[in-house]
Amino acid sequence: MYFTDRGIEELADRRGEETVSFQWLAEQLRLFVDLNPEFETAVDRLATWLARQDDTVDE
Repeated sequence: MYFTDRGIEELADRRGEETVSFQWLAEQLRLFVDLNPEFETAVDRLATWLARQDDTVDE
């Protein structure tokens, strides 16, 4: 288990029943980077990875 799994688990436990739009998610990611610019690269990589999920071929 990675340390980040704790945050993911908390997110699932607290907000798991909610439905959100990708527009809302994009706004939250922008806000997070504005408040924490040192994470810009990581957030950009996550957003790119999420955006390209349909491009992945299951092996």
